[in-house]
Amino acid sequence: MEIKSAVFVKGSPTVDGLFDDGLPHIAFMGRSNVGKSSTINAITKTKGLAKVSGDPGATTHINLFLINNKFYIVDLPGYGFVKGSVGKRDVLHGVIESYLRHPHRGEQTVVLIIDAKVGPTADDLDILQTVEEHGKKIVVAVNKIDKLKNSELKNQLEKIQKLVGGHILVPYSAEKKIGLPALLTAFSS
Repeated sequence: MEIKSAVFVKGSPTVDGLFDDGLPHIAFMGRSNVGKSSTINAITKTKGLAKVSGDPGATTHINLFLINNKFYIVDLPGYGFVKGSVGKRDVLHGVIESYLRHPHRGEQTVVLIIDAKVGPTADDLDILQTVEEHGKKIVVAVNKIDKLKNSELKNQLEKIQKLVGGHILVPYSAEKKIGLPALLTAFSS
């Protein structure tokens, strides 16, 4: 698939502020600062489409981007460590939960982004279980593979696959643009 157009449509702090026109959603989620926004920008080849921040918890809304006038990429808030209060972390987790619970007329896929070096954290595995419980198609994107030596990468990918089960696993690097075609194929098929 080739992305020819990517447009920010709307950001909402709650799922109630979104609209459901029946188009498919591909939701990107992961720990704060794992590279969700960088991945969206790399996939769409649109620098600055999704706001990138060095501060954990900067994405506080559910952000919708219309792609090729055919589907939405959804940038969800990060989970785990958030700069600010514990209450802010709970609010952002609630936003994610409400998005996953919300009935949607179009197909929904979740791209769960995991740090290649760190591997799946307890937070990652908890959110993976939640997504599984909601019956969404899941693609596990392993970001920052460029930070590992080739000898480390194979072992790390095997460990990650064991922990995430039979879900599609895509190694890539948003920064170096490695594996992006495979990621596009994984969530668009």
